[in-house]
Formats: sequence, C-alpha cells, structure tokens
Amino acid sequence: MHPEISVVIPVYCEEAGIRHTLREVEKFLTLSASTWEIVVVDDGSKDNTWNEITTISQTLPQLRGLRLSRNFGKEAAVSAGLEAAGGKAVIIMDGDMQHPPSLLPTMIETWRTGEFDIVEAVKSSRGDESALSAARAKLFYLILRAFSGHDLNGASDYKLLDQRVIEAYRTMKERNVFFRGMISWMGFRSTQIPFEVEPRIAGDSGWSVFGLIRLAAIAVTSFSTFPLHLITIFGVLFFAFSVVLGMHTVYMKLSGAAINGFTTVILLLLIIGSSLMIGLGIIGEYLARIYDEVKQRPRYIVSQKLPLSPSSESPASH
Repeated sequence: MHPEISVVIPVYCEEAGIRHTLREVEKFLTLSASTWEIVVVDDGSKDNTWNEITTISQTLPQLRGLRLSRNFGKEAAVSAGLEAAGGKAVIIMDGDMQHPPSLLPTMIETWRTGEFDIVEAVKSSRGDESALSAARAKLFYLILRAFSGHDLNGASDYKLLDQRVIEAYRTMKERNVFFRGMISWMGFRSTQIPFEVEPRIAGDSGWSVFGLIRLAAIAVTSFSTFPLHLITIFGVLFFAFSVVLGMHTVYMKLSGAAINGFTTVILLLLIIGSSLMIGLGIIGEYLARIYDEVKQRPRYIVSQKLPLSPSSESPASH
C-alpha cells in the first residue's frame, strides 16, 4: 500500500549531517503521519554519504535510497525522488537542515484540509547567508520575474505536493528542468507557510557561481521567449537610430559642415557588434535547450537502490 506521506531528500556530499537530518525527519513524521517513507537521492556524492545512508537504512525500515551514477544536479535528483515516491502527498526538502523538519506537521495538517494541492514553505529570512549570496539570489529572481512573469522571490524547494501535482509533474518530459518554476507554472491551488532558514549543520553549499548561472539560463529559457523578442526590439531601435543618424549625416554633408573623423563610426561598430554578439548568444542558449531535448537522453541514471533487491543491481534511468 502507498504511504500517506513521502519525504524526498536530494543530497550531495552530506556525510557529516545526513544521520542527524534523517533522525529529525523521522521524529516529526512519526508524530504527524499515519504511514510514511523517506526517499533519499544521493546525487553522485564524492564522500561516504551513500555508505551512511546504507547504514541508517538497516535501522530505519521506512528509508529508501537512490544513488545516481554521477552528479546530475539537484533538479535531476529532485525529479528522481518525485518519480520514485509513492506517497499520497510528497514533501521535498534539503538534507542540510536549512529546511526545518519541525515544519512538517504544519504542512501535513494544512494539506489534510483538502483546500490546497501545494503547500509551499517560503523564506521569511535568508538566515546567515552572506551579502554576496543574497545579492545573487535577488538578481536571479529579478531576472526570472522580468523575463518569465513568475515571481519566485523567497520561494524554496521545501514544498508539499499532492499526488495530483506529482502525476502532472511526471507528464512533463523535458530534460532541462527548473523545479520551482514548473510547480508554479502548473497553477494548482497553493498556500504559503513562512519559515526562517536555519544554519547548515555541516559542510558548505554545493552551489557554485557557474552552477547558479547555468540554472538561471535554464530557468529563463524554459519559461520565456521574451529574450528572443528582445533581439527584435533592439533591432528595430537600432534601425530607427540609423535612419535618423543617416539623415543627419546627409544633411551635414550637403551643407558642407561635415567633420572628418572616426569616433562616431567606431562607436557605432562597437555598439552594433556587441548587440549582434549578445543576440547570437541568446539564440545559442535556446538552440542548446533544443539540442538537449532532441537527444532524448535520460535526466538521470540510478546505479544503486535501497532497500536492496534483484532489480536494483542493474542501472535504471529516466
């Protein structure tokens, strides 16, 4: 039988804190759910995270584990967990304790009212995050809102999803996924619960600057074609400017007031050349997304599963 609640926890190099996280999640699930399971997805950790998960599973029968063959990224790990979870409702949370497990009972009780399909935990503060990280996050959400129309400021991956939402999510087969944006795009009934981000119990964030830039590119190109229209808008503006400048140049030439010099020409070449390169870059991003989709490669590959079974000996992919 399917459990009432599944908790999906994607992890990457969380050897030092995974045991404490799972015990805390177990404690609050025992208090608030009739039947439950925890699905931990090891996203190709380079430390002993998988060995820790294996050891914990021997004393925690509700624990299921998926080990990806390499690091596919958090978005792919979340997808792997959602596709493996069997609960009537599924909660996604981080494994570093920045998403407080103490919020689980409130999220579950809110879902049980039947009024909402999605219960979102929204950051009321960003905790002890550095000013640079906070500025990067603010810029990311500002760009996303400007280009896609989705306001995800303060949003997190800490969400409870009804089975109806999970079924809809599984029908979305694109390879480049942005979990928060996809859930917002589906438009199911949702409510928000504020929470304060707790300090990490161990280690550092696995997000690099390059990883955040790549996620931003995927998020924008997956949910908006506005950057492509922006190229056309700039083209029209530059055309109008060139017409005005051409008329002015002809007038100056005919009136004998033309001044020899290359400053204007050089500036125009730099501006137009830069605009063309940026335009080609934007088109290249969309072509890259199309290229990834037409290859039809799986989002992830599972190399091991817990609990162990004959079927878990061969890799699975999706």
